[in-house]
Amino acid sequence: MSEAEALALDLKARILDDPGLILDDAELMRALVKADRRSAGRNIVDLRGVLVERLEERLEDLEYTHREVLAAAYDNVSGTSQIHRACLALLDCADLRGFLVVLSQDVAPMLSVDLVRLGLETEGAEAGEPIEPETYGGALIALPEGGADHYMTQGRQIGPREVSLRELAKASPDIYGEHAPRIRSEAAMRLDLGPGRAGALLAFGSFERERFAADQGTDLLAFFAGVVQRCLRTWLT
Repeated sequence: MSEAEALALDLKARILDDPGLILDDAELMRALVKADRRSAGRNIVDLRGVLVERLEERLEDLEYTHREVLAAAYDNVSGTSQIHRACLALLDCADLRGFLVVLSQDVAPMLSVDLVRLGLETEGAEAGEPIEPETYGGALIALPEGGADHYMTQGRQIGPREVSLRELAKASPDIYGEHAPRIRSEAAMRLDLGPGRAGALLAFGSFERERFAADQGTDLLAFFAGVVQRCLRTWLT
């Protein structure tokens, strides 16, 4: 076998093993289609049909990716708008009581969550004890000392995250009270009220398992938590 024949067989084997070597190369495909137009015979394969099929597959992939990008962009814009509306509503409050009323009653529908809970560490308090339930409807709760960090870490020996998104097999009654059996996911945010002050946390509970998940972004929620903690620092001085 001559060197040219050996090279031809090697090239044929490589193409059969990976047809993409030809099909993914636009220049080669144009040359083969052009040669096909000048050829005839039983051994000639119409590569135009293969090329069109490959291009259609790529077009479908591009269209799917395009839809996914648009959907993600829309969700991001929508989420940003919701967070901004909620922040402005809180910043418009004239006093602490008004701030807590808006946080406990208005923020949940603005952010499309089912429950909002603000937990404040209070000396001698029992976990989950409501603070003024007649005014805040159970949204403002007391936590024991260290309760905020303990809840953020779920009792594990790790440093608490600023924001934690998670699905819940069993939600805490200390946080969600009688609604705990219905909560399927949550966003928990650690609040820093300043030096010398007790810990605090903000929790959003959802009846939907897919509402909050660990692989979702937390930037908007971290921003919202920052606004809440700065407002509380102002009112608590």
